[in-house]
Amino acid sequence: MRQSPFLQSVESFMRVRRYSKRTISSYLYWVKYFILFHGKQHPKNLDDSHIEQFLTFLATERNVSASTQAIALNAIVFVKTKFLNQEVGDLSAFSKASKQSKLPVVLTKEEVSRLLNQLSGVPKLMVSLMYGSGLRRIELVRLRVKDVDFDMCQLQVWNGKGGKHRLVTLAPELLEPLGFQVQRVKAVLTEDLQNEIYTGVWLPNALARKYPTAQRQLGWHYLFPASRLSIDPESNCWRRHHFDESALNKCISQAAKKAEISKQVTSHTLRHSFATHLLQSGADIRTVQQQLGHADVKTTEIYTHVLKQGAHGVRSPFSNL
Repeated sequence: MRQSPFLQSVESFMRVRRYSKRTISSYLYWVKYFILFHGKQHPKNLDDSHIEQFLTFLATERNVSASTQAIALNAIVFVKTKFLNQEVGDLSAFSKASKQSKLPVVLTKEEVSRLLNQLSGVPKLMVSLMYGSGLRRIELVRLRVKDVDFDMCQLQVWNGKGGKHRLVTLAPELLEPLGFQVQRVKAVLTEDLQNEIYTGVWLPNALARKYPTAQRQLGWHYLFPASRLSIDPESNCWRRHHFDESALNKCISQAAKKAEISKQVTSHTLRHSFATHLLQSGADIRTVQQQLGHADVKTTEIYTHVLKQGAHGVRSPFSNL
């Protein structure tokens, strides 16, 4: 569906300032929702009370989580203050979302093995990395060949959540399949470079200017490339993007079903399992925080709560009968 001129302007404004595609998409969604909620009035004509009404609606009628409500607030405040150059008050009168975050779903080590046994080839390697290194799904598909440090047995994660960079552990058992994967990427690149329409892999504008030849170099290409070339909507150039996130979700869902795992298994379940199993093996919570890329250790502490459930923390009186 075609966007309104206003939303197109907001999108262009964010692109120039190097906001990620995911952030742009999220902010546009909530700004559009805000506009529709108030009868398609222009945001410049809506004041703090209108923002509070919308946020209250999200909490009381939509029953969104506190984090979702916060994203909506950030999107609206961004447009008001950064794009429209208008002031926003303290916005303290709206109803805060009270929906509690769910406890993370965690697989046992045996369930992880069963899941992996249902996979093969590239999907198995990708799922192995999510569990073995605690990667978010988007961090996994955005990995470039150069981000694999074979000598130090680690992965470099660039611009993770919050725009942060970090180093994460890499299981030595995955070095060999990763080496084969790099060779596959090299073969795909060799074929692409012979295609006259191919213009190289996508790079952020600053990097593209700094390293003008990098777009055609192996190291900068995605470790898990898409199966076909596609047109980059920003430049109208033919490129090979990374592996599709939704396709990876389907692989995990199908594997969990075949493995007869009754829990709801998603890509994030593997990250949860990574953190929990690290703590079970005696890793310090600060180490786990660093591996996951959490800004606040309180976020990481949810996994200690998981460990304390049931027999791990409280002995049931039934066991004393």
